[in-house]
Amino acid sequence: MQTLTPHVHWAQRHAELYLRVELSDAKNLEISLQENNTLQFRAQGHGAKGDNEYEFSLEFLQPVRPEISHKSTQRLVDIKIRKQEERWWDRLTLQERKPLFLAPDFDRWLDESDAEMELQAKEEEKINRISVESRVRKDPYLGLKKGYLFMYNLVQFLGFSWIFVNMTVRLFILGQDSFYDTFHTTADMMYFCQMMAVLEVINPLLGLVKTGFFPSMIQVAGRNVILFVIFGSLEDMQNKPVVFFVFYLWSTIEIFRYPFYMLACMGTDWKLLTWLRYSLWIPLYPLGVLAEAVAVIQSLPIFDETRLFSFPLPAMLGSSLSFSYTLQLYLILMFLGLFINFRHLYKQRRRRYRSRKRKVQ
Repeated sequence: MQTLTPHVHWAQRHAELYLRVELSDAKNLEISLQENNTLQFRAQGHGAKGDNEYEFSLEFLQPVRPEISHKSTQRLVDIKIRKQEERWWDRLTLQERKPLFLAPDFDRWLDESDAEMELQAKEEEKINRISVESRVRKDPYLGLKKGYLFMYNLVQFLGFSWIFVNMTVRLFILGQDSFYDTFHTTADMMYFCQMMAVLEVINPLLGLVKTGFFPSMIQVAGRNVILFVIFGSLEDMQNKPVVFFVFYLWSTIEIFRYPFYMLACMGTDWKLLTWLRYSLWIPLYPLGVLAEAVAVIQSLPIFDETRLFSFPLPAMLGSSLSFSYTLQLYLILMFLGLFINFRHLYKQRRRRYRSRKRKVQ
């Protein structure tokens, strides 16, 4: 079999040399650096003269490091070599006359001034990154803040998981009968979780999280109105099936949201959990608001009948103003809040996947 020389293209940076060998489907690769600073290449593959054994040698202008990395693809062989000293070479080989098989790699080619600018940009990026990291490290309470947020999200995850598992097990065992005693079996834990959720309104104000104050306030306040005012104050509402659907939708959302934030505190990103966190809310959040609206509508005649929370009026205007009128106004505000929060969550989702796409590119 005839031995031939492949086409080789080269480029350089201050610290590295790049060789691109035009040899497809290369097999039996042998790449080594000899004691006289000469690179030896031998392989079998498809080159300019068809399938043959190809080889070449290059004696470099300056010393290089013995570690040589290479990557073989179906089209070519890429070789990267580190220079012993980071400096610009006038040419690649010790001999002044360039070998016939060697040519510049214009896809990677830079002149010395362009390479200086690239090196300077990398140095500036490194300095900026170190500066940012040093500013972050200057916060003496960073570990304490992350520990607090991790524990908060862990406690909420465990609480909502208990509610979700309890309701799911009772649903499988009792069927539809479990709808009517949901409040009595899970209300204590739901009270605890929703009182803890008030911290989600405080955390943005303290700068502990980057989420907005207003969307958090809308969600926490809306849920607490349903839990404490509609369900908690009216015994007639506590046995209705709508309690099951409200609690189940709330807990389903939260058993994915809180673990996502727990992992974020540790700088960890689990792709499946991230997708669930930024996708499940799209159907579940509107369904949750719809279930809350049903609960409000069902409570209106009860508030009219019991006159609970009614506003006293002067004698000339009547005895009192039913709280149900306030809840009717609240229904309008509820769907306005749905629009605001849905828009906020959609922006979060788009921003999250846009930044991830940039990282991949």
